[in-house]
Amino acid sequence: MAKRTVRDLDVHGKKVLVRVDFNVPHKGDVITDDNRIVAALPTIKYLLENDAKVILFSHLGKVDHKDPEKTESDKAKNNMAPVAAKLQEYLPNNKVTFVAATKGPELEEAVASMNSGDVVVMQNTRYEKGESKNDPELAAYWASLADLFVSDAFGSVHRAHASTVGVTEHLPSAVGFLIEKELKFLGDAVENPVRPFVGILGGAKVADKLKVIDNLLEKCDTLIIGGGMAYTFLKAKGYEVGLSLVDDEKIEYCGEMMAKAEKLGKQLLLPVDTVVADHFPDPIDGAIETTVVDSTSIPANMEGLDIGPKTAELFANVVKAAKTVVWNGPMGVFENPTLAKGTNEVAKALAECEGTTIIGGGDSAAAIKQLGYADKVSHVSTGGGASLEFLEGNGLPGVDAIDEL
Repeated sequence: MAKRTVRDLDVHGKKVLVRVDFNVPHKGDVITDDNRIVAALPTIKYLLENDAKVILFSHLGKVDHKDPEKTESDKAKNNMAPVAAKLQEYLPNNKVTFVAATKGPELEEAVASMNSGDVVVMQNTRYEKGESKNDPELAAYWASLADLFVSDAFGSVHRAHASTVGVTEHLPSAVGFLIEKELKFLGDAVENPVRPFVGILGGAKVADKLKVIDNLLEKCDTLIIGGGMAYTFLKAKGYEVGLSLVDDEKIEYCGEMMAKAEKLGKQLLLPVDTVVADHFPDPIDGAIETTVVDSTSIPANMEGLDIGPKTAELFANVVKAAKTVVWNGPMGVFENPTLAKGTNEVAKALAECEGTTIIGGGDSAAAIKQLGYADKVSHVSTGGGASLEFLEGNGLPGVDAIDEL
């Protein structure tokens, strides 16, 4: 069944509690990347244009509740005030009020005095110890502030927290435009792809993507494996991988996945050449001397740090011919200019692909933005963890809890 969206709610004059993802990178009071604020604007503006009173809440960073000294330090570091100030810049014609509390008289008075078209931003949800435990009393309190609930924090819906799941037990609920878009792109790609469908998986560890590999092999026509995780596959084939990152406990699993691909008639592509060095770059973006070797015989004293030029061309050609592509995880140490070439070539191929191209959040999203191709792909997911859960074929608690049409 389809989930109810914000369009299906009568929001006129109503107080609408909206879970947004304002977990933005920041240094002190300066927000260094406001993409997540911008991503939430379509839902916020829709509500304001339809005379709603909008109450926004989000987490920001982590708050350690075990050590009182650390708790206070984390709270000071992850204060939502600068986020509310940045939001006001995007909503110059609306009153945006920041309340430095997650509950209590100050918050209740601010909500009670709202007019249609006003916005209240409450303090970081993780100031509350019960948030991550989905505390029923906390959820009930937050729900008591409003008439309706809209979930639009895709980066958080894989977690069953008070602000994502608990509040849905007390209010009519719907998803916002951002989650609607994420579910459409990721859902269509995985469940109803236009073929050929190509999956690209990179990143460091096989263990992080066990279920994704398994699930995507069932769905896609070609699965490309790059990044650090490729060396465990290469070792499973009996090749020398030198000092490269290897997940020794997953070698057998990689062998099983290659056998599964063969049995299903799917193409599983591994690097044919590799960029190697005798050490990992330190600092990560520092100068490093590299050479290119065949992936079947990486020298014992060398470490694979990126896919080589032949591999980049092989992967790029497959990507450009695809009708649907989902990419999660870089091809190498993309933070280093010398070791970003493989990731760059794959990103460029996605930009040139005429099919539907989806970036599954996390490092891949960071890479494609850094390389300047973000506006050349169909969709860049705002939730790394949530998109991975989706690609694994798992449900998302914060979406499952929303009312159905």
